[in-house]
Amino acid sequence: MKTMTNPKTKSKKSVVDTVIARLKQLAPKLPDKRTGKNCRYTMADIVLGAFSVFFLQCPSFLARQRTIQHQRGRSNAQTIFKMERIPCDNHIRNMLDAVPPEHFYPEFRALLEIVREQGYLDAYRVLDDKYLLMSLDGTQYFSSYVIECELCSRQKRRNGKVQCHHKVILPVIVAPGNPHVLAQPPEFITPQDGTAKQDCEIAACKRWITQHAAYYAADNLILTGDDLYAHQPLCQHVLDHHLHFVFVCKPDSHKTLYAVLEERADEVETLVVHHWNGEHGEIWTYRYCAALPLRAGDDALLVNWCELHITHAETGETMYHNAWVTDLTITAKNITAIVMCARAHWKVENENHNVLKTKGYHLEHNFGHGQQYLALTLLTLNLLAFLLHTVMHLSNKIYRRIRQARGRREAFFNDVRALLVYLTFESWAAVLAFMAGALEIRPPPD
Repeated sequence: MKTMTNPKTKSKKSVVDTVIARLKQLAPKLPDKRTGKNCRYTMADIVLGAFSVFFLQCPSFLARQRTIQHQRGRSNAQTIFKMERIPCDNHIRNMLDAVPPEHFYPEFRALLEIVREQGYLDAYRVLDDKYLLMSLDGTQYFSSYVIECELCSRQKRRNGKVQCHHKVILPVIVAPGNPHVLAQPPEFITPQDGTAKQDCEIAACKRWITQHAAYYAADNLILTGDDLYAHQPLCQHVLDHHLHFVFVCKPDSHKTLYAVLEERADEVETLVVHHWNGEHGEIWTYRYCAALPLRAGDDALLVNWCELHITHAETGETMYHNAWVTDLTITAKNITAIVMCARAHWKVENENHNVLKTKGYHLEHNFGHGQQYLALTLLTLNLLAFLLHTVMHLSNKIYRRIRQARGRREAFFNDVRALLVYLTFESWAAVLAFMAGALEIRPPPD
């Protein structure tokens, strides 16, 4: 069987090749718990083996490629993912259990820099292109009454049993009207050394800010989050690290702020905008007020508040209602843009959590739990694959055209999985070139 190639894919290094090369270079620096001479598989084989499964959304990829390697002397694991040998799944799990996930965080930045250098990050800039918007939200991706590790959180249920689970904050760069999110390094909610308290979403968010804020500060990053995040210690932490925030602010959890707002009702500014949604008219009523205390006490952080109330133009029925607090100055000129940014927070759930859980990434599937870092590290590699797919969509016209031609995401990956069983390709670019040829998609002009 000949290896499929394409002369046009040889000279230009694809973003996939870049990530594979970086992981291969990183692998020898990772913790390797083997002490003897039995090192048949390199750490590069182990890391790239795990990553290939998530990149192709194919848990059986390695097993199939071992068969192809045996039959033909060459496989796609070798040609596309640059693996020397193909380790079994159990060996990969055993070796990655000792590797903390933060070793892979620089790979997220490397991909974001590619997006920046190629100009695609400009589509994510908001508020007169002066800011980037990042949505923060936690989600649970594992729970069990039987399986556990030292990094599991634990909760006693009403039935008396202790449930072990893993939760994580998944930050994503978003923009109003942009259907694609850019996944960024996660922050895991895990038991912390030196504290008896259970870890929580707010504490994890603070750690993420402490670790990553300096990198994003030059982009004037705005953090969005739900009502849980509108918490003075967290808001102050955001400001101390030269970032900005727009967080949901509900009356029940911010009684002091809304009491002062009621007292200063004459200072509240209002903007009314009429919209037609294609079926009926809507009235969008914006209200905003400056310098309200986020909590009680003389040391309360003063924040700016805004609200959007959407009603049916004919019946007066409420169709949407929410409010937020921010450190950004709110005016009649920017109130609509700030609210658009605030409302883009939902993308972390719909375009990130939902895609990761239901569109082939199987976020909640137990790919391997381990006793140390395995569950965290595998999730991180899965997120990296998700980000890489997004970057491919942004930067590769052929990839976009193939995805458009095949429709649903599942159809595209089903095709890829089938091709890699029957054919061997020189590179990922060769896979796309083969698919484009079969679909009669012409390559875009240089």
